[in-house]
Amino acid sequence: MKLIVVAVGQRVPDWAQAAWDDYVKRFPPELRVELKTVKTEPRAGGRTTEQVKAAERQRIEAAVPRGARLVALDEHGTSLTTVALAARVRQWQLGGGDVALMIGGPDGLDPLLIQAAHERIRVSDLTLPHAMVRVLLVEQLYRAWSINAGHPYHRE
Repeated sequence: MKLIVVAVGQRVPDWAQAAWDDYVKRFPPELRVELKTVKTEPRAGGRTTEQVKAAERQRIEAAVPRGARLVALDEHGTSLTTVALAARVRQWQLGGGDVALMIGGPDGLDPLLIQAAHERIRVSDLTLPHAMVRVLLVEQLYRAWSINAGHPYHRE
């Protein structure tokens, strides 16, 4: 199974890229994590927020593998504990297909993407920079794997 994080925004600070790379290399071969970045739509030129999000939606859809389970990271999504996320990851693994976790741009995800998602997850009640969301997400996915694998990384 592959977890594909599809994120709007191609540039992140060096610290965020280093953290991402560190966590990704810890995953076992049977649970690979991949990052696909898509270009942020320019906010200039009189375009509406809806037009911007629609353009980013098309880029996200093009980056998501056909048949992947869609998970929208959305401020109105379900709040999960780490243990509950581990249970979700276990369910996804049992389902056998790839999972695409979608992170929107500065204005969030297009409503059509949110509607198309199989589930919505809230990362935090706080507003976080996109680079931080990527790092937080990959760390929590690793922690979820460690719980499922009986690895001592997570402590209750």
